[in-house]
Formats: sequence, structure tokens, C-alpha cells
Amino acid sequence: MPIKWSALKVNEAMDMVEEFINEASEPLEKASIVVKEAGKIPNLPQYVNDRLFTLNGSIDRIGEIRRCIKVVRDALPEGSVADEKKRLESGSQLTLAS
Repeated sequence: MPIKWSALKVNEAMDMVEEFINEASEPLEKASIVVKEAGKIPNLPQYVNDRLFTLNGSIDRIGEIRRCIKVVRDALPEGSVADEKKRLESGSQLTLAS
């Protein structure tokens, strides 16, 4: 049974999300380094260190975002993206009725 929504558009949207995540990766990695270094400040109270640990955990969740993108792609019906691309490349064809 054909799907009535565009798997190709969903896949393209995930491509865009992935591109934005890739752009954000480097700055987030730098932020993580700074947070870890802040945790090495001498005589840092434990409650501040705990909050830095939580902050770093939040920054590291970029991997969870990547996993979610994969989950969306895996949910698309198998072959639907390729089939839709083929249909678009060949153009719409008129059906001759008698």
C-alpha cells in the first residue's frame, strides 16, 4: 500500500537537522573542554562541581540527537525514499484511459 506522505521530504528534513547538528558539534566540543577545565579549579565547592558535571552531561547529549535522527530515518518504510526519488526523476506520467 503506497504511503500518502513524503518519506523523501522527511529524509531531507533529517539531512538538514543533521547538517545543523554537525555545525554545532565543534563549538559544543569546545564548550565541553571549558566546562571540564572549570571543574579543575582549585578549592571548587562540590555543589559547583556537581552543576558543572550536569552541564557537561547536557552538552554531551548531542549523541542522543544523532541517535534520534537515525530512529526517524529507520522508521521510514523501506525503499520509500528511493522509490519517491525515482518517481520524481522520471516525472509524472499521464495514464491513458480508453
